[in-house]
Amino acid sequence: MSAVGGSWSYNDMAVVYNGRVTLTSYVMTVSQNGQVSIPADTRARWKAKRVVVVDFGDRVVMRPLPDDPVEDLEGKYRARGPAADEARRRARREESARASSH
Repeated sequence: MSAVGGSWSYNDMAVVYNGRVTLTSYVMTVSQNGQVSIPADTRARWKAKRVVVVDFGDRVVMRPLPDDPVEDLEGKYRARGPAADEARRRARREESARASSH
């Protein structure tokens, strides 16, 4: 339901972001042991066994953590910037140029 002219629940609010990502917010109760339950539909979508909790000071964000975080990064930065060998050559040329100018 719309918040204007009717009642709505924070748990019912879903937003389409950038035309492709659906954001859903949930209000959860923290147990006496400091635990919260991740809603079933969220667990099913992320298929994560572990999460990382980030405290930003004014909010807490819970993100799924891949089973093998290093493997998950493989290829992520491919074709972004120079290759490692080229970056080393460039750094050596710049260092050599600085040294010869002094």
